[in-house]
Amino acid sequence: LLPPCGVAMFVGKCTRIVGPCLLTLGTLSIVANALLLFPGWAWKYLADGHITKQAKAVPGIWGGGITVLLAATHITAVGWRCASCSDCGTLFALQAFLSVVLSKLALLGSAACFIMSGVGLTNGPLCLYNTSVHEHGHGPRWGYPFLDPNSQTFDTRISIQTENYLYDQSLWSTCLEPAGIVTWNVCLFSILLLVSTAEMVLASLQIINGCFGCLCGFCDGK
Repeated sequence: LLPPCGVAMFVGKCTRIVGPCLLTLGTLSIVANALLLFPGWAWKYLADGHITKQAKAVPGIWGGGITVLLAATHITAVGWRCASCSDCGTLFALQAFLSVVLSKLALLGSAACFIMSGVGLTNGPLCLYNTSVHEHGHGPRWGYPFLDPNSQTFDTRISIQTENYLYDQSLWSTCLEPAGIVTWNVCLFSILLLVSTAEMVLASLQIINGCFGCLCGFCDGK
């Protein structure tokens, strides 16, 4: 087992790695979700409300972004402050406890981002598509064609239960507008899934790390 001083050194070094990583991931999450609001770099779809509801809920901004950045900022500040300190007392135990609390919030936020991004990826995008020729008043309309049994996707006898659109790119042309919306959503929601997964791992690591910090301190010079 590591002696108390060795544990403190490990905790401090781990903190200085986790903090900047979470800062990077939180920023990336915000950028990815912001791009989801402007498919094809166009503003009009957001103004008209034609944005996929999971993207409109902005889980990558408040979940994988803000909550993670709050934790990351505190973790990074404490980690580098302790890099040159020579005393670890009650103050740093409190800082460690606060990092655990913020990391738990970051874990919950990134988990929410992961779930909502997964739903958004599974359901497919909101787009303009042609409804079934058998439907009364058929024609182009806004909706979720990969969930809608009246979309032309189902006229070709392709069931979403047996053939997911993610694995059949020939179905992506079902969406007429915004241009390239399926690729746009798949790429950005996939990024959010990967980012939120990494955030959950790092937040969990920091929770454990912070618990050791409460007992042994963060500082290398203890």
